[in-house]
Amino acid sequence: MSDPVLRFKRLDSRAVVPAHQSDQAAGLDLHAVLEDPLEIPPGEIVLVPCGFAMSIPVGWEAQVRPRSGLATRHGISMPNTPGTIDADYRGEVKVPLINLGKASFTLEPGMRIAQMVIAPVARVVVQEVESLDETDRGGGGFGSTGR
Repeated sequence: MSDPVLRFKRLDSRAVVPAHQSDQAAGLDLHAVLEDPLEIPPGEIVLVPCGFAMSIPVGWEAQVRPRSGLATRHGISMPNTPGTIDADYRGEVKVPLINLGKASFTLEPGMRIAQMVIAPVARVVVQEVESLDETDRGGGGFGSTGR
């Protein structure tokens, strides 16, 4: 299978083309496009523009995820992780960030803020039925497999 092509459209001259940071990296880094530094107080959510739009091939999606370094060092994460960008979206890519830390955090213009993984999408046919097959777990919910 050939690699999917992600078409990139710059909406702001400061936008950085998403890129893998190593040969085996799964994610493409996303960068903040800001006029000035942006402070995120503890508990607050901000929507950070990336300055570009894109065209994802049909049958694929973009999964936007937090950067592990920002999360572990500063408590900066995403409130909807992973975020999904569908193949038919053509608007500006923006990343919602939340400060789960105890101190304010300052985003700098151009800072790497998230990573984006391009992944195949499996489409299913939904079929309504009267009953489901039985399993050992059954209807056990959160934590039920660690009994």
